Amino acid sequence: MEINTYNERELLLSLAAGNDDAFAAVFHHYRHRIYAIAFRLLGTSSQAEDTVQDVFLKMWLKRQELHEISHFKAYLFTVTRNHIFTSLKLLAREQMMESELSATMVHNIREAAIIQKEYEQILRNAIAQLPPQQELIYKLSKEEGLKRNEIADRLQLSPETIKVHLANAMRSIRAFCLARMDLNTFLVLLCLFC
Repeated sequence: MEINTYNERELLLSLAAGNDDAFAAVFHHYRHRIYAIAFRLLGTSSQAEDTVQDVFLKMWLKRQELHEISHFKAYLFTVTRNHIFTSLKLLAREQMMESELSATMVHNIREAAIIQKEYEQILRNAIAQLPPQQELIYKLSKEEGLKRNEIADRLQLSPETIKVHLANAMRSIRAFCLARMDLNTFLVLLCLFC
């Protein structure tokens, strides 16, 4: 149905009174134009559809004021334009925040990888400085995953001796690492890797 100035005026008066049929007539007349504008500026059908819904929701919420508008088409396209500009600003802000978050995450991952490599090197040095028996017991326990009894059987020592050597090795490694790292990094790595 083509809406001329007179019919549109009557529809707006009916719409202001809350007439659903008048709203449907105005909606069906303008929705394709609003969709086309929104799609051209926003680039996706879902955003264009959202724009159509939001514009007509605003129109419905302000329906009591519509009978006062003398150039409804211009009013509707102004509301559409303003809504699209607001959407574009929000989209730009979201993309900027995502970009900043991504850059921060990449930086943190790189920093964590550097800290991890430094820690691994310090740990290797700490293990290398242990007395030979402690180093062997530490490696059998931590690197090969053997239990205390298995290590005791392999080395022909008592489980209690293995426990003492392992405790001394851990104490020496912690002291070595703590002396070569700042406290915060050491505590974080201690929680993560030990």
